[in-house]
Amino acid sequence: MSVYGDYIKSIVRTVRGWPQPGVNFRDITPILQNRSAFRKLVDSFVHRYHDMEFDVVAAIDARGLIIGAPIAYELNCSFVPIRKEGKLPFDTLREPYTLEYGQASVEMHQDAVRRGDRVLLVDDLIATGGTMLASSRLIERAGGTVVEAAAIIHLSDLGGMKRLQDAGLPVFTLCSFTEDE
Repeated sequence: MSVYGDYIKSIVRTVRGWPQPGVNFRDITPILQNRSAFRKLVDSFVHRYHDMEFDVVAAIDARGLIIGAPIAYELNCSFVPIRKEGKLPFDTLREPYTLEYGQASVEMHQDAVRRGDRVLLVDDLIATGGTMLASSRLIERAGGTVVEAAAIIHLSDLGGMKRLQDAGLPVFTLCSFTEDE
């Protein structure tokens, strides 16, 4: 955990029963609205990765994009958005994955990652790990290597971190929530 992990966790808003009863949505917008918290959030990732070599920061639609761009800027890397299906205007690579309630796909431009690129993969949270795993496969199909997967929040009751680690991905998160927190 980062030096700011407890601080960041204290600012995350929990919206109970959204988008459906029984779900606790972890809302990062209070972090984004607080300039000190937003700076500490980005700095936490930058400090972790400043001595590592990356060519690309790839961030996952939608909230991962918000933090991925400033991290890429600070690390002097290119930035690659990984979007939901149908949101990118150029030729794309597509990777389907299974959700708890159905199927979805992520896409990136086919020329976004080059063979041999070292990639930091970023999202706002890890739940079941499906989106991050699909995004990692997408990057690997393009010839890149995901050096680490990173997120603000780990929802520890859902098993996503273990799933990612079992797939061989190193994972870093700033804070963790259990379902009853």
